[in-house]
Amino acid sequence: MAKLGTLTIGQAPRADITPILDAVLGAELPRLHAGVLDGLSREEIDRDFAPQPDGALLITKLLDGTSAVIDRQRTERAAQAKLAALEAAGCSTILMLCTGHFASLRTARARLIEPDRILPPTVAALVQDAQLGIIVPLAEQIASEAGKWAPLARPPIYAAASPYGGDGLTVAEAAEALAERGANILLMDCMGFVERHRQDAAAAGLPVILSNALIAKIVSEVV
Repeated sequence: MAKLGTLTIGQAPRADITPILDAVLGAELPRLHAGVLDGLSREEIDRDFAPQPDGALLITKLLDGTSAVIDRQRTERAAQAKLAALEAAGCSTILMLCTGHFASLRTARARLIEPDRILPPTVAALVQDAQLGIIVPLAEQIASEAGKWAPLARPPIYAAASPYGGDGLTVAEAAEALAERGANILLMDCMGFVERHRQDAAAAGLPVILSNALIAKIVSEVV
């Protein structure tokens, strides 16, 4: 029988993301949720996943509701072991709950679904020659994640706003700034952005693509 595994780069279960999957997946589908940072204390996370000089960054949510900024390369290495554990537990399909780019993740038998490989061509087909505005969680990701958007007909424009709060622009402010700069369509480029963030962004008067909702609909067709 098919079994879906999900792997967040933070700690599982992700109460913000799993309801989006549950809305489109059959209740009879067995699921197993895992996180790269499962069981780790804040001190252990800061020690083992600390951002490195000039390294690409990721941001994720922990079970206590706080967020953590972590090094992408260290996260990718740890994620590989978690994928192997999900396979060993019988998962036939594994969904990464992160839109960040991972170059080396592999599974032995399970179908591995990485949003980073699905979103760019899919979004490019949807927006065609319209100007896409992308909201990323961290300003540093504007440079580190830019390469994946090569399929777009026009270079996107960016703004940064974290789905987990903190300093910087709110989602509504980021969306408004992109609209003022000429965006025609907005994309929320993080699995942590949920429906309330989409509604905040939509106040700018533009269509908004929510990454996790789009990925969930696609996954529902193959599991």
